[in-house]
Amino acid sequence: MIRELNISLTPEEAADHASLERAAVRKLKISRDTVTAVRIRRKSIDARRREVRINLSIAVYSGETPPPLYVPAVLPDVSGARRSAVVVGFGPAGIFAAITLIEQGIRPIVLERGRDVHQRLRDTGRLSREGILDPESNYAFGEGGAGAFSDGKLYTRSVKRGDTGRILRYLVQFGADESILYESHPHIGSDKLPYIIERMRNAIIAAGGEVCFSSRVVRLIARGDEVAGAVTSDGREYMGPVILATGHSAKDVYGFLHSGGYALEAKSTAAGVRLEHPQALIDSMQYHAEGKRSPFLPPASYSFVTQASGRGVYSFCMCPGGVIVPAASEEGHQVVNGMSPSSRGGRWANSGMIVELRKEELEYSDPFAMLREIEAIERACYSPGFTAPAERLTDFLSGREPSSLPASSYPRPLAARRMDEVLPSVIASSLREGLSAFGRMTGGRFISSEALLIAPETRTSSPVRILRDEGMKQGRGLYPAGEGAGYAGGIVSAAVDGTEAALRLGGDYAY
Repeated sequence: MIRELNISLTPEEAADHASLERAAVRKLKISRDTVTAVRIRRKSIDARRREVRINLSIAVYSGETPPPLYVPAVLPDVSGARRSAVVVGFGPAGIFAAITLIEQGIRPIVLERGRDVHQRLRDTGRLSREGILDPESNYAFGEGGAGAFSDGKLYTRSVKRGDTGRILRYLVQFGADESILYESHPHIGSDKLPYIIERMRNAIIAAGGEVCFSSRVVRLIARGDEVAGAVTSDGREYMGPVILATGHSAKDVYGFLHSGGYALEAKSTAAGVRLEHPQALIDSMQYHAEGKRSPFLPPASYSFVTQASGRGVYSFCMCPGGVIVPAASEEGHQVVNGMSPSSRGGRWANSGMIVELRKEELEYSDPFAMLREIEAIERACYSPGFTAPAERLTDFLSGREPSSLPASSYPRPLAARRMDEVLPSVIASSLREGLSAFGRMTGGRFISSEALLIAPETRTSSPVRILRDEGMKQGRGLYPAGEGAGYAGGIVSAAVDGTEAALRLGGDYAY
């Protein structure tokens, strides 16, 4: 027999499985001797009241053994398959596109412009320490895509677009903790993701797939109205229908698609800054307590959204216990992003604080109009060596000249600059209004002289969409997918979109 119930416990009780079992038995009014297992189905933190609680949905098994949390998938051998497909890009969309192709008996040929994830670790380390950028191997390009060095946040609202549970099960199979299957806001961590990605790549290769690094695609091969393959910068041709799963930083891809007559459009996006607080301040604010956080609670996070003069302002990609990194993919452009390890044990917390930018407000209507707006922000914020413009939150809100800057996790130098000088006025004014609102929501605790704005956060989503609906048919054989195509926003949603692209390809080329 299986009984399901919802229960609310203290953090200490929820952290101890024996305490959890006792609470479940009491609520069900059954004997402990009849219980064979207690399994968590869902877990979330409720910090709305002064006493923080852990809400759990659990299943209590009596007289039977529970099934495994997941059954490891076995990929078939496609080394001798008569069908092949090209996957351009090896981020979440590309990885899961390749896996899904294999599941359908199709051999994937993956072309990734950057290097493998371990070489990327060295290249991003050099960028952070010395300010030396490799334009093909950085926080945006390379195995795993931009998600490889993120916090590994797996929360998504795209549950209706595909099987998100399958994505999580695959991640567990290749090394992620099983807790991601039931946590309401699961994450993996920037320290664990590279090794999980490497195992997924090895499984693809073991099944007969091919993964080619340092293979930048420069054009597609067209035969009539059908895409039949892709050409890399060294002149090699790879034949087969193409899943285009590049990230949104691969702007050269938009260029050769536009030149080739493929349908693109400008897309609304958002931009702003990274906002960094001491983690202890966020813990105190969110958990309603002074002093040290309970050892049974994780580092606190937040999520804010408001309207500023009719424009959305919201937090994005919040990284408890994390760091801010230089995330540009080309010289002359400044970009910052956030990441955190699995422990989230760092001294600071950061998140994107961003402002909605609508394509309807653009002066021009060509496909690259929003991209030009984003590039202008990145160039205005750039300084050699990826020195980042920064300003105390209190100085920004009061309009004072920037004062000395507090300590920060950002590994490159910071330069005290007014955000009003480096960001477009619509972003700066909306940020000021939105951040003031967030301060009111928290009784003023969010507003601190130790909080720091670092600019700019511009890679939130693609400013260009590659059209793929039936009204703007691209031609048989091309399957744009993921963030770079403008149809996803995060690890799981990109993985789902890559999966769906591979399923469409498999259906179209079933023979």
